[in-house]
Parts: sequence; C-alpha cells; structure tokens
Amino acid sequence: MAIRVKARNGESVEQMLRRFKKLCEKEGLTKEIKRRQYFEKPSERRRRALRKSIARSIRVKEGPQASRPARPPRKR
Repeated sequence: MAIRVKARNGESVEQMLRRFKKLCEKEGLTKEIKRRQYFEKPSERRRRALRKSIARSIRVKEGPQASRPARPPRKR
C-alpha cells in the first residue's frame, strides 16, 4: 500500500504535501495509525464495537434530530 505523489507542473512542495495528506486520509492511514498507537486488548475492542453499534441503532430508531442536545436560546 504505497502512496505516491508525483509533482505537477509548477506545483510547490506545500501543495504536494497537502495532496499527500489528503490521500492518506482517504486511504484511512491516519485513522489506522491513531488506532494502533496504543495496544488495545481484544475484549476492549469488542466492547467498543458493541457500544458503537448500540449508539448507531439508537440513532436510527430516534432519528437524526433526537441525538442532538437542544441548544439554549441566545442571550441578547
């Protein structure tokens, strides 16, 4: 899984670096690196996945607006 970024005509190094970061984000590399930064026991991984699925099912049942807390009115 090699990501290669070729220089385009008149492209600066900063622009190439920005394109490279976007490609890494698209591939999911940054998320994977953050996830593997610390060891996670398999039981913890299963527990986290279960909590995530429960939250997702609650969101689907209640609808997209129900999961957001109500904002207090603005003070003027």
